[in-house]
Amino acid sequence: MRLVTFRHGHETGRLGAVVGDDVVDLNAGCARMLNARGLRRFEEAARAVAPADMIGFLDGGQESLAAAAETLDFVSRLERSEREGLGLCFPIDRVTLRAPVPRPRKLVLLGLNYRDHAEETGMKLPEVPTLFSKYPSSVIGPGETILVPKVSSMIDYEAEMAFVIGRAGKNVPRERAMEHVAGYTILNDVTCRDYQARTGQWMIGKTFDSFAPMGPYLVLKDEVPDPHDLEVALDLNGRRMQHSSTRHLIFTVPEIIAYISQVFTIEPGDVVSTGTPSGVGFARKPPVFLKPGDRVRIEIERLGVLENPVGGE
Repeated sequence: MRLVTFRHGHETGRLGAVVGDDVVDLNAGCARMLNARGLRRFEEAARAVAPADMIGFLDGGQESLAAAAETLDFVSRLERSEREGLGLCFPIDRVTLRAPVPRPRKLVLLGLNYRDHAEETGMKLPEVPTLFSKYPSSVIGPGETILVPKVSSMIDYEAEMAFVIGRAGKNVPRERAMEHVAGYTILNDVTCRDYQARTGQWMIGKTFDSFAPMGPYLVLKDEVPDPHDLEVALDLNGRRMQHSSTRHLIFTVPEIIAYISQVFTIEPGDVVSTGTPSGVGFARKPPVFLKPGDRVRIEIERLGVLENPVGGE
């Protein structure tokens, strides 16, 4: 299942599932299904098992996943005119996709987690994960504009696979870590390189507004048999800049979860981005930085395509 947060008309954002070229509104579909079964307080029940927002849905765990599967089956048996007329289904080209998790509870990222990226920067392979964070205010969705801030022109791209937590846990053992993963998405760890280099801590250069493009989908883990064997590519204005595979990750998803959960409780709706491969702009000769008018396109196998224009603040 590919989950999205989408906007249609005046809605600020609702939870949907992509089926072919359509987006099914899971909350509205679930309410219709429960009404058809004769449930009296069907809207209230639908809000409980299939909330209209992504974090609420992830909080519901297996109950929400089961409700979503039932809802998709119910909607699929309706005539297209009926499901569109009832507002249960929309052509994907008529909705606006937002970041799948528009306001993550936590947004945790890894640096230097690809062997080829460590080599191009001349840095030693880390012995433990190098972690930093971005604030939720940095998150934007597909098609939204990456803003070059007024204070710098040294803005870099970083194509990354991210995973989303679907089950809370603390001190999670490595062998149980995948039980806590809901699925995967694409994240562009946009970075202001001169601000990043000002101190030994990277956060200040990483969390400008618009510096975490994410999406287009949250692809549930049952559709990604091995997250450590996915092709990753980034194009800037049609020119291939990054091309690698998650096979080259230094720390795997289970290792990351086991490590970070020693420190803090992981929660549904946390987004953890796994680092970027070689080919970043600042390591090129001459360096390549993002400028207004550019277009960044990231494609990760099984996860889709995330594309964003670049503009001035």
